[in-house]
Amino acid sequence: MNQHGGAESHGSDQGHQPALLDALAPPPAPKLPAGSAEDLPVAQVLLETPVPHLDRPFDYAVPIDLSAKVVPGGRVKVRFSGREMAGWVLSRTEKPGTVSRLSLISSVVSALPVLSEDVRLLAERVAERYAGATTDVLRAAVPPRVARVEKEFAEFPSPGPEVRRPEAGTVGARQADTALKSYGPDGWDHKILTAVQECRAAGGGAVVVLPDQRDTDRVAELLERELGTDEVARLTSDMGPTPRYRSYLRLRYGQASIAVGTRSAVFAPVQNLRLIVMLDDDASTHAEPRAPYHHAREVALLRSVQSDAGILFLSTHRSLEVQRLVERGWLEDRSATREARRAASPLMVSTADSYQQERDPAFRQARLPAAAYRAAREGLRHGPVLVQVGRSGFVPAVLCERCRTRQTCPDCHGPLALPAHHGQTRALRCRWCGLHHRQHRCAECGHTVFRAGARGADRTAQELGRAFPNTTVISSTADHPVTDVGDQPALVVSTPGVEPTAVSGYAAALLLDGDAQLNREGLDVPRQVLARWFRAASLVRPHGRDGSSSGTVVVTADHEELTAALVRWDPVGYARKELYSRLELSLPPAVRMLSLTGAATEAETFLQRLNLPKNLEWIGPAPMEDGRHRWLLFFSYAQAADVVAEIRRVRRTASAGPSGEGRALRIAVDDVASLQF
Repeated sequence: MNQHGGAESHGSDQGHQPALLDALAPPPAPKLPAGSAEDLPVAQVLLETPVPHLDRPFDYAVPIDLSAKVVPGGRVKVRFSGREMAGWVLSRTEKPGTVSRLSLISSVVSALPVLSEDVRLLAERVAERYAGATTDVLRAAVPPRVARVEKEFAEFPSPGPEVRRPEAGTVGARQADTALKSYGPDGWDHKILTAVQECRAAGGGAVVVLPDQRDTDRVAELLERELGTDEVARLTSDMGPTPRYRSYLRLRYGQASIAVGTRSAVFAPVQNLRLIVMLDDDASTHAEPRAPYHHAREVALLRSVQSDAGILFLSTHRSLEVQRLVERGWLEDRSATREARRAASPLMVSTADSYQQERDPAFRQARLPAAAYRAAREGLRHGPVLVQVGRSGFVPAVLCERCRTRQTCPDCHGPLALPAHHGQTRALRCRWCGLHHRQHRCAECGHTVFRAGARGADRTAQELGRAFPNTTVISSTADHPVTDVGDQPALVVSTPGVEPTAVSGYAAALLLDGDAQLNREGLDVPRQVLARWFRAASLVRPHGRDGSSSGTVVVTADHEELTAALVRWDPVGYARKELYSRLELSLPPAVRMLSLTGAATEAETFLQRLNLPKNLEWIGPAPMEDGRHRWLLFFSYAQAADVVAEIRRVRRTASAGPSGEGRALRIAVDDVASLQF
């Protein structure tokens, strides 16, 4: 089989002819098998395979009896290298790109034009940016097929080519905005509603990409209520294959004009796309965990340029990636003014400032400092109080009471926990091997008294219930999330990301375990913690300027830069400062990066084949826990296209070899999670 896939190679006797006559001879007529269609008999098919060197179209002949069903954007099955494979029909033409005889398409999987030209081009650009395969991107872009759903659309006219009608006004702008509130008519969901309403008034379609199912339901319900259920189509993995595929086809056939969903919704086949909205663009859920590990934010940027559509990044904080685009002038900064932030913000209290330390000298040893206790007590007089803790469950870590060193098992070095009988036996239990250690001593200082390093939501709820008797305590975790609470006094203990919304806002919020969260490893841990704080603080009412105690946020952490940004309610200022710090250190997102992970021998062979600029050097190898090794490469944005193209070239070349070298390597572009210290 030659480079055109379905073609069969044929011998040639041209070696007996003179070279000049050979050069002047006209090319032989295309060879189509018997039974080929008369009109547009050749189809370009993209095989559904992640193999890098097969990531290109192959020519196949269209059988005359299947001609009406083989449509661009549909699915077919073909014979390739002796086995049957599925593929996407990209186009149909009169002549093949090879002089060899073509193979016939075996069967039609779907006669609907499921894949639009716009989405196909976007998938190709995403694969190019992330050094991956187009079919891997399409796997995330197009939901799994459900045959009975396709029958519902069989009688509808096939959707035509994309028609773009740019309109005047705000539609088409590229903006970065911050939301000061996460509840009520001034919340971020109503900001999204306003943007979508303006887009629809101009006759365009919109895509709204949200971090999780809960946010998706919240926005979708608001849009359906204000714009009508027929206008909105939800796209999330949690909704099940049948409704998800039906929503996708509704968008493809123009029956809905607004796509609302999680990261895969960024590929939604919306007709006349004029606006893309993304909430919390740096949320970890926006990153695709499967190859080529693309990020929904970068896909949205690529699609905005490709479709000439407007784009809006909205969040209660500001990501460094968005701030970089603001600094370059590519995005317009629509964040609130200082006066607006001051008017909307709660009273912010940091227990680590000098004033609070003088009033509460023992704040470092207390889980609930005096300032936090006072804020909770006063807040409960006016409504619910939010308590954000770092983790779910009970006690996830044990620290030495004297030196604060984390305690590990002397036998297996696993984490130690405080069992229920610790108060009587003073024993610690290993969460890995299960052994109990009596009379355990701290390996650092020899002390024998220990404390909980970071109490979880369940333990905190119990402790607060005892501290505030006759007060309702509500616990919200990822395992048991609570969507919203009323305005009655209650203590709401929640882990980050699943904080319930209070109808009129919380009277106060206590942000606990700040230092424990900041002790985690990773380049982006500080900004992730700050983002959690801003999201929780945005659920709190503004502080009453008349001297009332309503609207107070207390943060317990020693990180002055982060707490200062929260107290000033200045997410943009922090993002700008951190971005320029990354620029000085040549760290993402000020620069691009690539990580390569795999077996040492295979990875080293791959690296030796690369022809990269002389000024670039790989960092590594660093051993991984699973026995593999990781290499990192940092490069400028100007070098990015050439570097990624070279990675892709070597990957294809190695894959085409007899042993298929390099296919087991994990290659990820801009995977900041790889930067663990």
